[in-house]
Amino acid sequence: MSRKHIDAEALAIALVEGDVGALSRAITLIESTLPEDRVRATTLLARLHAHTGEAVRLGISGVPGVGKSTLIEALGMHLVNEGSKVAVLAVDPTSMRSGGSILGDKTRMQELAHHPQAFIRPSPTSGALGGVAATTRDSILLCEAAGFDVVLVETVGVGQSEVTVAGMVDCFLVLMLAGAGDELQGIKRGILELVDVLSINKSDGENEQASKLAAAEYRRALQLMSPRTPGWVVPVRNSSALHGAGVSEVWGAVLTHRQHLMDTGFLVEQRTAQQVESLERMIESGVMSAMRSDPKVQAELDEVVLELRAGTMTPRSAAERVLASYLSRG
Repeated sequence: MSRKHIDAEALAIALVEGDVGALSRAITLIESTLPEDRVRATTLLARLHAHTGEAVRLGISGVPGVGKSTLIEALGMHLVNEGSKVAVLAVDPTSMRSGGSILGDKTRMQELAHHPQAFIRPSPTSGALGGVAATTRDSILLCEAAGFDVVLVETVGVGQSEVTVAGMVDCFLVLMLAGAGDELQGIKRGILELVDVLSINKSDGENEQASKLAAAEYRRALQLMSPRTPGWVVPVRNSSALHGAGVSEVWGAVLTHRQHLMDTGFLVEQRTAQQVESLERMIESGVMSAMRSDPKVQAELDEVVLELRAGTMTPRSAAERVLASYLSRG
């Protein structure tokens, strides 16, 4: 079925029936920027809305070399062996330029990638996290509608991508390494403020004792910060994804956090806040797209950009001028 002739209703039926091919086509559809595809994507998501919302949405981040792909495969295999259906979505701000690391991840996660209960998909952004925020949020909903009860959202990029992912999941898991000198070196305070579960990975062999010390260091640091989830004490675990050690304990901490969210009513509150944020991002994106599609406004924008570069105008004045041009259309 070519994208040009996609029937949103038929696609929705196939997706709800668990057709993985339909899920892939649906994600491709929502990533499209073609106007006709955007209309079909809106229809598709509206049709599937009643089938979403039940999955555990887990974000996973970590410092370079932490063994994130290995842990995702170990966790994914642990879950599918327990009967769960697992989807892995990768937020990669660079994948459209360089091919991204998701292809490498699928190579390293061969067992999970070929398991019939698993689905792995990148979310390329062409460097624009705003774009991935919208498409990844929608991809989560599509995976839920297709019957996946655990959706893992991996941050492939660094920096702002962690904040973006934390804003679309229920639980944010951060992986760290021991033995790097100051255990808090190289991680931003802002990331620690986002974390719901923290695990020191590669806690095996010669690293085992250092990992225990690192865990104690992070526990002390986290005591000085307000948790993202009210009333929650961030657990710090030790894991060795390569050997499968501690993986079930990490997942247990995720489930305990989810139960806390449900017991306090914060799960509904958090997801509602995320939906409002998504709405605002989509409106901003839509307004910007509408402005650029208007020749008069685009000409005004081009002119103020030249003045900004020449240093003859401030960004605030430039923005007000472009907005005034947009609002005066008629």
